[in-house]
Amino acid sequence: MTFTPVARATALLLLSVSTSALAAGRLPTNVVPTAYDITVRPDAKAMTFTGAEAIQVEVNEPTTTIVLNAVDLVVDSATFDGVAVTVKQDQEAQLLTVTLPKAASKGAHTLKFTWSGKINESPLGMFAIDYKNPHGSAARMLATQFEAPDARRFAPMWDEPSFKATFTLSAEAPADQLAFSNMPATTIGKPVGGKKLYRFATTPKMSSYLLFLGMGDMERRTVMAGKTEIGIITRRGVGEQGQYSLDAAKRLLTYYNDYFGQPYPLPKLDMIAGPGGSQTFGAMENWGAIFYFEQELLFDPKRATESNRQRIYTVVAHEMAHQWFGDLVTMAWWDDLWLNEGFASWMEGKASADLNPSWNATTALVGSEREVALGADATAATHPIIRKIETVDQINEAFDGITYQKGQAVIGMFESTLGPDVFRDGIRRYMAKYKYGNTVTDQLWAELAVAAGKPVADIAHDFTLQGGVPLVTLIGASCSNGTTTATLTQGRFGLDAKSKTPQTWRVPLKIGVVGQDATSTIVQGAAPATMSVKGCGTLILNQGKGSYLRGKYDAASHAAIVRDFRNVALADRLGTLGDDYALAMSGDQDLSLYLALTGAVPVDADPLEWDMVSGQLLRLANRFEDTPLEAPLNARNMAMLAPVIKRIGYEAKPGESALVTNMRENLIGGLGGIGDPEIAAMARRYVAALATDANAIPPAIRSPILRTYAVNATAPEWDALLAITRAEKNPVTRNTYIRLLGGARDVALAQRALDLIKTDEFSAPQKASLLRGVSTRHPDLAVDFALANLALVDGFTETSNRSTYIPGLGAGSDDPAMPAKLTAFAEKNLPEAARGGAARVVAGMAARHAVTERLRPAVEAWAAGK
Repeated sequence: MTFTPVARATALLLLSVSTSALAAGRLPTNVVPTAYDITVRPDAKAMTFTGAEAIQVEVNEPTTTIVLNAVDLVVDSATFDGVAVTVKQDQEAQLLTVTLPKAASKGAHTLKFTWSGKINESPLGMFAIDYKNPHGSAARMLATQFEAPDARRFAPMWDEPSFKATFTLSAEAPADQLAFSNMPATTIGKPVGGKKLYRFATTPKMSSYLLFLGMGDMERRTVMAGKTEIGIITRRGVGEQGQYSLDAAKRLLTYYNDYFGQPYPLPKLDMIAGPGGSQTFGAMENWGAIFYFEQELLFDPKRATESNRQRIYTVVAHEMAHQWFGDLVTMAWWDDLWLNEGFASWMEGKASADLNPSWNATTALVGSEREVALGADATAATHPIIRKIETVDQINEAFDGITYQKGQAVIGMFESTLGPDVFRDGIRRYMAKYKYGNTVTDQLWAELAVAAGKPVADIAHDFTLQGGVPLVTLIGASCSNGTTTATLTQGRFGLDAKSKTPQTWRVPLKIGVVGQDATSTIVQGAAPATMSVKGCGTLILNQGKGSYLRGKYDAASHAAIVRDFRNVALADRLGTLGDDYALAMSGDQDLSLYLALTGAVPVDADPLEWDMVSGQLLRLANRFEDTPLEAPLNARNMAMLAPVIKRIGYEAKPGESALVTNMRENLIGGLGGIGDPEIAAMARRYVAALATDANAIPPAIRSPILRTYAVNATAPEWDALLAITRAEKNPVTRNTYIRLLGGARDVALAQRALDLIKTDEFSAPQKASLLRGVSTRHPDLAVDFALANLALVDGFTETSNRSTYIPGLGAGSDDPAMPAKLTAFAEKNLPEAARGGAARVVAGMAARHAVTERLRPAVEAWAAGK
């Protein structure tokens, strides 16, 4: 799943039941499913559906009760081997208990149900996506979203990943619509009463959360990749915008078949584009039927930026990687979710880099995903990659930056440490051994150890079973006779006091002199340790930045890096910028050292360097918004970044590097966001032209120009944006405009955006997006609105996001009263098991406040030009 960076949680508490398995949040294994045959008949207009199923089960020990999952379903009938049985539903525990008239014998049996259910407005179970056709008429698409525990809203089933079974699905659809699922349709019935019945081929053994059904006024185009038919399914009229993804998927399928050593096993692979949106995810890896929201899949060359195009590629790469990591081999339980998400995140970067070398994607990750991971892991509110999961709340909370980005970084560290060929051999062994099965993480370490011929688990456990970031410090270095002797120590890096507790890892590390081959070592224990490195000169810790750590230098070694910065490899330049900035945030190093490093970045530096520096400086200034420091910091940033944007110009040039295009987009968005007058004036001219030409803004800068306009809007300009929003028929573009309405710096305009949420003009997902947009610049206003209109906000918040949505609105607040306000909200409105998201937001606010005050003296000096 490609997720949005909002903690996923739910307000539904999975209560314990009598058996020991259920007391730990798990179903008993005395009865297990082997095959489902499910028929559903949706009524899209009424937002309801009916269902019937026959489940082939294997009874492992005689029993008179069978326990499985169901929620928000009304079960009408149930039989066991043709005999009527009684059922008891526990909606709160999401369980369905079947009581048999006599004990079932060991062996194969058949369990049947009929039921009715509801179609939801947000992505939960079966849900509807409402949109407007190009000519303005209303349309409705149906789709399903089952990860993590929501297949049970579609049909009674064993809705846990370890209960793999085959699925044969049939679905009734309007005669003029297309229906689609994981497998191709084997039969499509003749229309009867305006409906036709699709029956789809039987799936391989798979987990319930990977089942998918969709239908609507859609079109499908295809391409063959070997023996696999790759399809893209879109709303009618926009199919050509899927061609980029279709071409990418063809290349990626060939790449993955080779890398994993296991050919993709299904006859087709569809990618389905839905025109809506979600508060928590952008795409979902249903086996053979990957669902995406349109902005993650469709490329419109008239409106999309280069970064949009690259984002689409990486999302497609991520979800396709899941067809192996997650679908073919699935974690046994959600404790090991990172086996799905961390690996898909790592694989998206590797595949994108190998297939698009001009993107320099591997190096770019050093300044992006690596920093996200290290930042998420640097407070006391962090958690291990592998975490104990018992409740539905905890399952949904596991979809976070630790699972994705830290997981990605740790996997990259092992590829770097073992070598890419050895690492791939281990992955191939793992795939071959466990295909169609379930695993825990130690089974992966075992296969990597066989491939490497040496232990892997000890180091791996240090990085997966404990949270936190290693801090490796070079405390001294000397050179004699062509050999440098370096002394290293380690501890824990943290942004708050509670995260600085003593802690060590076995840290694989490459260290070397610029221009020389690196030496590999393992740093372990807190005591200083010495090592020898070939050559004399400027020493680089964590050369290539393949390992997961922060690196700190003694004064002489840091000065050498500043002096020789242009001779340092790009990945190490980016990594050192990241480390120096973070060390200033944590108080481990003075901000002046980071600023000295930025002074070594020339105007014509690599675009990835300026992407990183501009982002860091603008985030630094953001900490002091609405204070006397705001104006001088903005002026300093404009003076520093203006020459860079002037060098490349405001408009894309034919044949320029994609990295330059991305840098322009970032600089325009960043400078425009702080009110650069030239960029703000340019944004006003472009948006005014939209009145007569919907594509007036050059696609390469469309997103940052629109953001600049929205942030700096006056009341009449905001009115103009609202008029453009109301006139827009493209659902994706309309959703973008709606969020922008919440982005104004002017508090009066932010209040007007909040007033729109109380009307019926926007859908539930759009209202959630608008309120989130307001919270970006006005977190206190957004939280107060949400608390004053709690029933309204709960009505448009996705169930899986309910425990984190309101706390997330306040994450950027500097109000000393906000932590208590959010804690009180959680204690009053959320079950205890669902309060983790709010607690992490509060901890993050405390760390942010401490960092800001720690930086203030140095920032004041820098803003004053000292």
